[in-house]
This record gives sequence, structure tokens and C-alpha cells, in this order.
Amino acid sequence: MSVGRRAFLLTGGAFLLRAQDGDAIFSTDVKIVSILATVLDKQGRINHDLTKDDFQVTENGRPQTIKYFSRDSDLPLTIGLMVDTSMSQVHVIGAERGASFRFLDRILREDKDQVFVLKFDMTVQVSQPLTSSREKLEKALVFVDTPTRAELRSQAGGGTLLFDATVNASKNIMAKRQGRKALIILSDGGENGSDASLNDAIEAAQHADTMIYSILFGGSEGRSILQRMSRETGGGFFEVTKKQSIDQIFEVIQAELRGQYSLGYTSDLPVRISEFRKLQLAVKQKGLVVQARDRYWAQR
Repeated sequence: MSVGRRAFLLTGGAFLLRAQDGDAIFSTDVKIVSILATVLDKQGRINHDLTKDDFQVTENGRPQTIKYFSRDSDLPLTIGLMVDTSMSQVHVIGAERGASFRFLDRILREDKDQVFVLKFDMTVQVSQPLTSSREKLEKALVFVDTPTRAELRSQAGGGTLLFDATVNASKNIMAKRQGRKALIILSDGGENGSDASLNDAIEAAQHADTMIYSILFGGSEGRSILQRMSRETGGGFFEVTKKQSIDQIFEVIQAELRGQYSLGYTSDLPVRISEFRKLQLAVKQKGLVVQARDRYWAQR
């Protein structure tokens, strides 16, 4: 990971300069706007060959100067695996569990990455807090299941708390983490009963600099919800079909998470009030599609 003689690690509001040998030079609280981007060609293949000069970024329509750039995939990765365990998922939950563990087994680097498992139905429950242990994750996934009849009878009300789950994961876990962060939601997109709204869920993820990758499995009613959550946070939307299995989707997500570009700039407009600012990242080369978040929270 190099930019001339130095490299950088984006950490949200701060950055760390490193020499080529890996020794830290200094750290600072200079506010860097960080963007993680996946670039795809028309066939959906990931492009790994672009340079800093191939990108253009604007903030609220004003061109910005990209100061930090890397194609490195070695940043620590934090993943939240969010599994819809409402009764509408009863016929697919077994396939979701198996594919989830196979995905985590391939992507998890136990010396760098951390994963948590969260289930949501009528309630939101963290089944496994952040860990780097494959063994703990496997054990947790075994118990990710739809509610029993006794649980259904004992819990007042009902619903599928997708938005509440996203807000919970973003605020209570992801906001405290640095590096690359992604929530992976396995759901039919149904939502019923959350106190939070769709906008609340998206804004919570954006506040936490977290991408949402959503996998539509077992239904279609919530397609537009999942698509919007993924699009506005810079993640990706996928649908399990006869032509695309959940394992194949996880392979694509793994490739995207390991093949992203890291870009950073300092805004030309001082932050006088805390606000969301619109981002637009583009590439000069035609025929390529950029997948990145479309706004960020400018903290005063």
C-alpha cells in the first residue's frame, strides 16, 4: 500500500501515515473524508487497475482534491452478519446458516478481522459479539433460528425489526470500529414493528461509515428497501435465484470487500455545523460503474 514514499490508513476522522517498512510516522486529528469504492465493468467484474488520477470526487457539487489513495486490501475488516429469523424465513434459514459460515470461514483473518452475528425478528439479539474466532462464530450460527412456538406465544406483538436491527448494529458496534466495515443482511426485506424508520437505518450506517450488503432471500416484498439501504451506503444488493446461489453471492461480496479502492480528501469547506454532505465519486474511463456511499456526516 503506497503513495509515493508513504502510505495511509483511513480511520474515519483521522489518519495514520506509515513508512514503507510499516513503522508509524505520526498520527493526527486532521479530518479526512474517507471513501471506500468498488469499481465494476459492464460484465460486473471488479476493476483493480485504476490510479488516483482516474477518479474524480465532488462534495455538494464542488470538486475536491484526492490526497490519499490506495488499492490495498489489507485494512482490518469488521463484518456484522445480520440474519432475519422471522417466520417468513423458516424455509431458508438452514441454507443461510450454512452459506454464512462457509463465507466467514473463507474471509476471516483471525489476526486482523472481527465479526459479530445478530439475529432479528420480533426482537433484536446479538448472538455473538465481535470475535475473530471461527469456533465461536460457528457455535453462534447453530443457534440462529426462527422463534419457537413458545417464544411466539410469550412475546407480545410481532414483526420484523429490520430497521431497529440496523440502527442497533451501526450505533452500538460499528461506530466504535475503524477500517473497512460492512453489514451483511440476509432477509426478505420485510419490515414490521421497528421504532426506527428506513431513513434512520440508512443514516445510522452512514454515521458509522458502514456499507450495507443485502441479500434478498425467500421473498420479494422488501426488494426496494434493501436496494436503497445498500445503494445509499455504498454496498451492494443481491438476490438469491435459481441462477445465483447464496454461496455465489457470498463469493462476490468477498471479492468486493477485498478489492476496494481507498480514497481520502480534506474538504475545502470548514465544518461550521454538523451535517450530511453529498458525495459523488466517478471515474473518467467510460464503461465502468462506481459503487460508493453518496454522502457522509461532517462532524463539527
